[in-house]
Amino acid sequence: MSFYPQLVLDTLKHVVHPGKGQDIVTLGMVADDIRIEGKRISFSLLFDRANDPLVAPIKKACVQAIETYIGDGVEIRGNIYVKVKPRQVKKEEPLLSGVKNVVAVASGKGGVGKSTVTSNLAVALALQGFKVGLLDADIFGPSMPKMFGTEDARPMLEKVDGKDRIIPVEKYGVKLLSIGYFVNPEDALVWRGAMATNALKQLIGDALWGDLDYLMIDMPPGTSDIHLTIVQTLALTGAVVVSTPQEVALADARKGISMFQGKQIDVPVLGLVENMAWFTPAELPDNKYYIFGEGGCKRLAESLNVPLLGQIPIVQSIREGGDEGLPSALQPDTITGMAFSQLAEAVVEAVEKRNSQLPPTKIVQITKK
Repeated sequence: MSFYPQLVLDTLKHVVHPGKGQDIVTLGMVADDIRIEGKRISFSLLFDRANDPLVAPIKKACVQAIETYIGDGVEIRGNIYVKVKPRQVKKEEPLLSGVKNVVAVASGKGGVGKSTVTSNLAVALALQGFKVGLLDADIFGPSMPKMFGTEDARPMLEKVDGKDRIIPVEKYGVKLLSIGYFVNPEDALVWRGAMATNALKQLIGDALWGDLDYLMIDMPPGTSDIHLTIVQTLALTGAVVVSTPQEVALADARKGISMFQGKQIDVPVLGLVENMAWFTPAELPDNKYYIFGEGGCKRLAESLNVPLLGQIPIVQSIREGGDEGLPSALQPDTITGMAFSQLAEAVVEAVEKRNSQLPPTKIVQITKK
């Protein structure tokens, strides 16, 4: 009787895996190395691990099947080998794969209203129909829970593929995450840098952001470990820098722009926003009083060849809205609402221009020299 590989496979279909209830051929346990030399038949069985307790009984069942269905004269004993299946490495999904654009909103110094601009910009984008998320990356001074009136919110967890994922808080059409949702608002965070950056990475990587057109990141003021963590974790589409018009603020804004444009970071600067550009009293809506100087950000933008995306006036309602959790952008017919709506349009235009003219930003790899 002549033997051939298909005969061996048909015979091994009579061997059923005791734990899985299917035959070993269907389960893919018979390796593609069947060899026939006269009456000698040899092949290998594939197991997930070499010390699988079913190795011996399955080998014995294979011998019995071959001797029963092929014939007693076949030489099979001692010719069945065991191989370990190559481990399937699950390809990790890229971080924030559903997010089209990641925009950092930064400032060279504190006190220029960066968080106010970020919150209102996010709301204005949502009102224009975009899917928007907002990450409060100011670990030591989180303000987004207050500005959105969500101080009492506590994000829920959802188990996905065996891992707990954070569901962002949602309000005004914006998905929100902040370290402020996980700590007592009355307690100061006294953390070393590593603790802060690890907390930030967890907010980024463990959150279920879903599909977003824009993820806005409210950066802490200045330049710090947090900034490096962001650019080493995420591929930023670009950065928006906020400043007030006076020279002391402009000097720091210049440093912030320089940081993003530096050779190691190389993140496109989408433009500059002049906050507190002028004061307009409610009773005199046509009057402009340039408390911090006039046109400072415009001159800086021209000198650095970056766009001036918008000018936001000082209006009492902006402060009140931030304190009450009602961003001014929610009222698009007001002076401030129109200013933030125009800013959102300018940011969208800047992002579209950047995406059409420049390659995608890469995650920053900073090496020590």
